[in-house]
Amino acid sequence: MTEEEFTEFYTHSVARLTGQIYLVTGDLHEAQDVVQEAFVKAWAHRSALVRDHAPEAWVRTTAGRLAVSRWRRAQSAARAWLRHGHPSTVAEPGPGHVDIAAALRTLPPRQRLCAALHYVCDLPLAQVARETGIAEGTVKAHLARARAALAPLLTATEESIDGLR
Repeated sequence: MTEEEFTEFYTHSVARLTGQIYLVTGDLHEAQDVVQEAFVKAWAHRSALVRDHAPEAWVRTTAGRLAVSRWRRAQSAARAWLRHGHPSTVAEPGPGHVDIAAALRTLPPRQRLCAALHYVCDLPLAQVARETGIAEGTVKAHLARARAALAPLLTATEESIDGLR
């Protein structure tokens, strides 16, 4: 099947296939997703589509299998939630954390990354250097510049300063 033939096949059958799969899934967006994914797979197998003489049936079958697979995955996830319970809720960030996040956003990207890893994640210099791929001496320089830039922004509250330690 040539690219033109495939495009024509797609154009003439995508709406019909989406409607058919919608009746199976009951969800238009899900139907559109699986039909599109099936067409992507069909493109990769277009030579087999010509041999079988039933390209629309192949796409419909593939889309149906994809929909069932997604449904099973969703059912498994729902059962896992029931077995293990919902994760504990995380407290909202306090004003100090919001101040820190806003202040960090004012830094250049490398300084921000080094400062966040070292001060917020509490990683040692050597590990920050390994994770960022930046030399340890350069990490130290970034941290010094970050401290100098952050100091005037974070002097407003003691909570903000404690958040950096």
